[in-house]
Amino acid sequence: MALYEWNASTAGLLGTALGHSEIVLRNAIDTALTARHQRLHRAGHWLDDPHRELDQRARDDIETARARLQRAGAPALPGKLIAELTFGFWRFLLARRYTTTLWSGIRPGFPHMPGRDRRVIEAPVARLHLLRNRIAHHEPLLAEPLPDRYDDLLTLVGYVDPALRTWLEAITDIPHQLARRP
Repeated sequence: MALYEWNASTAGLLGTALGHSEIVLRNAIDTALTARHQRLHRAGHWLDDPHRELDQRARDDIETARARLQRAGAPALPGKLIAELTFGFWRFLLARRYTTTLWSGIRPGFPHMPGRDRRVIEAPVARLHLLRNRIAHHEPLLAEPLPDRYDDLLTLVGYVDPALRTWLEAITDIPHQLARRP
């Protein structure tokens, strides 16, 4: 029972921290791609994908998000649409398929990331996506390298802004929680 309780508490703390990091990730990508869209003098919002740079899965995700907003009676404004898209949507914008198209536009969203290789950010985001799914499906975290995932989370946020990393460290009690494992 002690392990079960520890797992549930840890999942809650990590889930909260992952939520904050997802918001940082999606806002960084959106800000960067919005700037790119404007630099290229394109009308509308980058999610409108006027040059069909997004793959079919991404376009489907956007349409699904729009439909959810419509069913809820909410306008499909860019900010609402950004918030409605899944962690997976943002994770896959960092995939190899976008290296020659979107990556150069996304990269400025992570001004503190070393180098230019998209894999530097894709790898921790992919691992966090898997952890987020484990937490969302109430799976045990006992075999997960949680200190490494916490480091991934802090690294991701720090790539956007070191002050956000410091803030996230200050509001979470994850290291203490991990140390309390029975």
